Amino acid sequence: MATISVERACAMLSTIKEFQALSPSDLVEIANACHWDRYHTGKEIIRFHDKSNSVFFIAQGEIRVTYHSLSGHEVILCDLSAGEMFGELTAIDGQLRSATVLAKASTLLASMTAADFKKIIFSNQCVAETMLKRLVSEVRRLTDRVYDFSTLAVSNRIQAELLRIAKKNMTGPNTAVISPAPTHFDLANLVSTHREAVTRELSSLAKKKVVLRKGHDLHILDIEKLTDMVNMVRGGI
Repeated sequence: MATISVERACAMLSTIKEFQALSPSDLVEIANACHWDRYHTGKEIIRFHDKSNSVFFIAQGEIRVTYHSLSGHEVILCDLSAGEMFGELTAIDGQLRSATVLAKASTLLASMTAADFKKIIFSNQCVAETMLKRLVSEVRRLTDRVYDFSTLAVSNRIQAELLRIAKKNMTGPNTAVISPAPTHFDLANLVSTHREAVTRELSSLAKKKVVLRKGHDLHILDIEKLTDMVNMVRGGI
């Protein structure tokens, strides 16, 4: 367990999206309820179906949320980086964990118990509103993902996933750099396909001058064109 001063804890917690509008006194209250731990790359933070109920806030680093089928196939649900939170669903409904969470890099996390989390939500309207907006955002994200998996061909799902990641890593009005580039295996697990399909689609996009691989980075050269490709098969949604 890491030892963090209240002042430093408040500074790091202020970067969490759901806490950015809070007052200094609100942040102190949250900081006093948090425990801090550092997880090294590959370390398991939460295991599928375990009975823990803490909520986690990512101060530094990056985590991966995954699910494994009975056959052992891995599905990557999402990657989250500094400023994000996870684990709130179990804290709210008391059910078993619905996924496994691993540290993708050395990661510093703040955590609080479900009881403390709900106490803060019920006593602070600002926190309650941001949490409601977060849950609505998650529903919308999952709705989009269900739509993509139900209606799009594999190549189009790969395009849509690249577009989603690119929008988080924009370097200009029409360009982005994904660094480091996701492996073909990881991209395949994100869209429920196989590595060979990802390799073919990236090669096709490179020929169309939409993407360019440089070393460990993937450059998105034309976000508008990639967006048009995705919107065409989504019906412009």
